[in-house]
Amino acid sequence: MSRVGKAAVTVPSGVEVTLGQELISVKGKGGALSVAANALVSVKNDAGKLSFTPVEESQAANAMSGTMRQLVNNMVVGVTQGFEKKLNLVGVGYKAAAQGSKLNLAIGYSHPVNIDMPAGITVATPTPTEIIVKGADRQRVGQIAAEIRAVRPPEPYKGKGIRYTDEVIVIKETKKK
Repeated sequence: MSRVGKAAVTVPSGVEVTLGQELISVKGKGGALSVAANALVSVKNDAGKLSFTPVEESQAANAMSGTMRQLVNNMVVGVTQGFEKKLNLVGVGYKAAAQGSKLNLAIGYSHPVNIDMPAGITVATPTPTEIIVKGADRQRVGQIAAEIRAVRPPEPYKGKGIRYTDEVIVIKETKKK
């Protein structure tokens, strides 16, 4: 059995988990999330502990038990604490401003770039060169952060662009005569 799938998911107080035939739903103070149940994995709720076991002895069922366990764990963490990604803008004149559910970027193009945030995702700019993307769904937070970074990825010669806070950019040496 999968090592990840063996660990039980502890459901904290204030979080409601609904196990259905086709859907696993988690509801808490951070919102409500759901994932499609997989036929290869059986899910049991034993007094606030969710256990995931493969239905059959196959590699696919074994792998899916770990995947389903981690997806449900991410939903439980998301509705209790939430997830966030931090991005930094590096470059002269590069700045970001959050206005409601929109993010306005001035990053060296001839026009400002406006990005609309989907429902459930919030964006904040504590400083003009810092962007924080928050939400309950880990996958959507990561996807939105990746889309923001893709507007102006860091270039390899000076490192200018949008990068994650913990990202390391290897700077190339310029051509010598």
